[in-house]
Amino acid sequence: MPRSRVLVIVAVLTLAVGIGGLVVYDQVLRGDSAPALALPTASTASTAPAASTTPGASPAAGNSASPAASLDGGVAGTWTVTTGSEAGYRVREQLASLPAESDAVGRTGQITGSITLETNGSTTTLTTATITVDTTSITSDKSQRDNRLRTEGLQTDSFPTATFTLTQPVEVPAAALTGTPSDVTLTGDLTLHGVTKSVRIPAKAQLVNGTVQVAGSLAFPLTDHSIVAPNIGGFIVSIADTGTLEFLVSYSRS
Repeated sequence: MPRSRVLVIVAVLTLAVGIGGLVVYDQVLRGDSAPALALPTASTASTAPAASTTPGASPAAGNSASPAASLDGGVAGTWTVTTGSEAGYRVREQLASLPAESDAVGRTGQITGSITLETNGSTTTLTTATITVDTTSITSDKSQRDNRLRTEGLQTDSFPTATFTLTQPVEVPAAALTGTPSDVTLTGDLTLHGVTKSVRIPAKAQLVNGTVQVAGSLAFPLTDHSIVAPNIGGFIVSIADTGTLEFLVSYSRS
């Protein structure tokens, strides 16, 4: 075969690969720049009317309602995951040396679980907590990515749930019970992609209008859970060494 013809074939193949790579990048790798999950602000979380005040007295600072006071018998007891809860992943993808412009983010509202709060005098403690996420229902801004995760990456066909179980009690800050977002650390067992690891998740909690809300995130090495970068149409799609688990879970009194 003449050398000139070989060069033409190589050029055509290179162009085809380049175009294919751009198509994969555009259709799969472009993230949606979704903001991180976080506790709603007092103005959006509080929908109950303001509590009445004594004439001439100044209204209380912070939330207009007194969340804990509206609960008959206090906060002790079992609370169950309710509407408004979300959980999912955040990861940066890359095609060859071309990084995506933003994170790939997938989320679901298919979450079940419960927590138990106990009180002793003025101290409130989170004693048990379990959360189960239906990973098969996680969706992102790209259906191609979601379909790929069924058999690659998270492999949701094989591992349809992710779970977290609290293994150490957590003292709940008093401020959280009056509607102020407060720091807590959740220590427990995270099972993802069929692998269980003990983790410490930094989170924030608050009680607003009878609803306990907890939001947090955990960055972790993907290798901790045996997650392997997927392969799309012959193109090797790499992902960052770490991924991030995000959640915002709301609980109502059982």
